[in-house]
Amino acid sequence: MAALCVVDGANVVGSVPDGWWRDRRGAAERLRDRLADLCDEGLPGWPPPLEVVLVVEGKARGVESSDTVRVVSAPGSGDDAVVELVAGVYDRLVVVVTADRGLIARVEAEGASVVGPRTLLSRSGR
Repeated sequence: MAALCVVDGANVVGSVPDGWWRDRRGAAERLRDRLADLCDEGLPGWPPPLEVVLVVEGKARGVESSDTVRVVSAPGSGDDAVVELVAGVYDRLVVVVTADRGLIARVEAEGASVVGPRTLLSRSGR
């Protein structure tokens, strides 16, 4: 069974000062597209296959899922949605991509592992 990889969209997008704040939805769509090959390529320390879920919030809500990346629009806090996704998953490994210290503590308490945005964004030189 594929490991579950949950991406904190706001945190990952916000880790690169590329003008994302002018178009949050567009930035989330670009991240979704950048994640497309993650299920087949994996992450350092997380070999494929991965089930990839991108959590978006605020003005990025409404971004559609792709063939390979499921997008969850958080009705409120993106952090709460990430925790909800990983809570109670005991039948497979879970990794969350975020640098948010508060969220890290919450998902680790649920048994998930964490990697930072740099690990995701630097894979294969992308």
